[in-house]
Amino acid sequence: MPQTRLLFQAHGPEANRAFQHLERNLEDDGVPISIWEVDEDADLHEVSIYVTEDDDPSAIRARVDGLLAELPFKVELEEVEVPDIDWVTHSLQGLHAVRAGRFFVHGSHEQSKPRAGEIPILIDASLAFGTGHHGTTAGCLEMITRVLMRERPRNALDLGTGSAVLAIAIAKLRRIPVLATDIDPVAVRVARDNVAINDVSKWVETVTAAGFHNPIFAKRKPFGLIVANILARPLMKLAPDMARHIKPGGSIILSGILEKQRNAVVAAYIGQGFRHMTTLHREGWVTLHMKR
Repeated sequence: MPQTRLLFQAHGPEANRAFQHLERNLEDDGVPISIWEVDEDADLHEVSIYVTEDDDPSAIRARVDGLLAELPFKVELEEVEVPDIDWVTHSLQGLHAVRAGRFFVHGSHEQSKPRAGEIPILIDASLAFGTGHHGTTAGCLEMITRVLMRERPRNALDLGTGSAVLAIAIAKLRRIPVLATDIDPVAVRVARDNVAINDVSKWVETVTAAGFHNPIFAKRKPFGLIVANILARPLMKLAPDMARHIKPGGSIILSGILEKQRNAVVAAYIGQGFRHMTTLHREGWVTLHMKR
């Protein structure tokens, strides 16, 4: 279905204020809104509102313009058409399977087969991040294997799920309820498809949500395991929320962290009552296991 994206950029405090104002006023309309950091050094964020033809784009645009006019600062709202062409699939369709931990992540084109004891996960390259090829995703899969060999959480959260590969891995390995969330509605749509293809819809629920703001987090907490493959600065900001949503004795797996950022992230979580268990190094990135 054709989709329009309304977007603007602003510095962190203003972007977050605008995002919360839009989210609060457009929540009943079911219009997906996302916010993400586009320039860490400049603290520049981008807010996007996704509109389909069924939403009456002109009416939504007028509403967004009006809501932004209520703010004490100005932003420049742009409008772009979201193409239906999946360029990522087009360019990555030749990628080979990835083995990480107990998992064999492969595309539908893959000719090789999983080895004895490996758990296959079918993920075709798509618009959502997470085919298993990036060092952060592979590191998370390996850490999930290690943690779930020793622990038996009753539920889990995959925050910033992307393709849902990590949520699928948890569900396949332990058959527990997994909440998979992402700020990007396109990623959530891809994630939902991947969950169905891998036959774990019974266990994995996909939701469009930014941070921990959606009411579903309060409904589903406390989590025995939280996995978040995002970026260092957002992970540090999320540390207090992580502490509020993890079960006492529960584990968190964090990635999207450069080796030079490791100590700062660890310190942020130690400050919230977590203790560092182990660090995996892979291709210049690290994956952390910490416990509350």
